[in-house]
Amino acid sequence: MTTLNDIARQMVAPGKGILAADESNGSAGKRLEAVGIANTPENRRAYRDLFLRTDGIERFIAGVILYDETFHQEALDGTPFVALLQDKGILPGIKVDLGLADFNGFPGEEVTRGLDTLAERCADYAAAGARFTKWRNVIHIGDNLPTPELIHTNTITLARYARIVQDAGMVPMLEPEVLLTGTHSLARAADVTQRVLSELFYQCTRYRVDLSGIILKTSMVVPGADADETMDHATVARETLRILTETVPTEVPGVVFLSGGQSARDARMNLNAINHHATETGGAPWPLTFSFARALQGPALEIWRGDETRVSAAREEFRRVLALNSAASTGTMQET
Repeated sequence: MTTLNDIARQMVAPGKGILAADESNGSAGKRLEAVGIANTPENRRAYRDLFLRTDGIERFIAGVILYDETFHQEALDGTPFVALLQDKGILPGIKVDLGLADFNGFPGEEVTRGLDTLAERCADYAAAGARFTKWRNVIHIGDNLPTPELIHTNTITLARYARIVQDAGMVPMLEPEVLLTGTHSLARAADVTQRVLSELFYQCTRYRVDLSGIILKTSMVVPGADADETMDHATVARETLRILTETVPTEVPGVVFLSGGQSARDARMNLNAINHHATETGGAPWPLTFSFARALQGPALEIWRGDETRVSAAREEFRRVLALNSAASTGTMQET
């Protein structure tokens, strides 16, 4: 019998990561429009097809997070996307949160919607082939942000989500994203990330989440996008690993990182540095790999731009980027 722990460990198999192909229709549309492609259902379908039908991705990807539209769509060859992934030995996942809403009474902060209908939706997704799910909360860093109340509320939501998903027989991926936007220092990001993750695992214990059957998707500890601070990969690695070691229980099967708006190169350089630092300091108790969206898809999208004659070249670039990130997940990437 396959357990949640078995699925979770498969999601972070050595040398593999998770493709986050779960951009909402609006977010996917912005990426398409940035390269001159109209935001239509057919163009979004072709965008997903570009990546999911690339030959050989199963060597580098253990799972794919899908958006609801894609979960129910067929690839351009008529194969349902879920079946396409299953045929490649890739675990289909599904984004189950319903987006952000203002946190009433707390200006500048947001909570995530969707808990009230989650159990019913999870039952449907599990029956249709989903093996894992994702729920994203966001944490803004700014003047007097985040508040303790926001951290408390968002981590309880993540814990409740995780318990509901596990009851439906799927592995929950928990994503408390500390946003890159802002002028905050790396040290400030480290402090906020530590507080968020500490509270998250406290609430998971309170809400009876099986920690051996989850995946943590977390931000790397990096300075804000507008900070007057140079990105130093060695410092990112040291601080990220320190925070994880101090907050993440050893029974968690794996940790995957979001790119969070970093450049594709910075994301994989930081991932490589984190794994290299872990190896040099005696190893981490969990696999540390990637769950990127734009950092994996962006370079190929720039080549494709909706042109059928460029599909082959775009897919070759996608494989190249996947191979680099695969190496980075073991700390052996040679890119400089």
